[in-house]
Amino acid sequence: MPRPRKQRKVCCLPQNSRFGPLDSPINEQNVVKMTVDEYETIRLIDHQGLTQEECSEQMNVARTTVQGIYNEARKKIADSLVNGKMLLIEGGEYQLCDGFGPHCGKRGCKRYRFGRNSRFY
Repeated sequence: MPRPRKQRKVCCLPQNSRFGPLDSPINEQNVVKMTVDEYETIRLIDHQGLTQEECSEQMNVARTTVQGIYNEARKKIADSLVNGKMLLIEGGEYQLCDGFGPHCGKRGCKRYRFGRNSRFY
């Protein structure tokens, strides 16, 4: 029997969940779906400048898991940009941060900018 999958900890949901060409029709062939946990790895590594190790600690998963999620997310972004497809961010196996974890209020956490008790989503 396989081990149950760990839910990835995510700081917050994206403010915008749909990106792409304005003149593009929305259909199955023209859409790339990115999960919320894939978005979180892009946010933490590329936007916040965390290492994969720091990202894995914040998301509460192994570094190799973060590496796989990150590689998949980058492929999806490239497919969207190169082929002019709509990028939708939705779903995935994640748990929203409750604001009381060991990384809350620290670098990489959106609460770092707003303070521990702020409501921003």
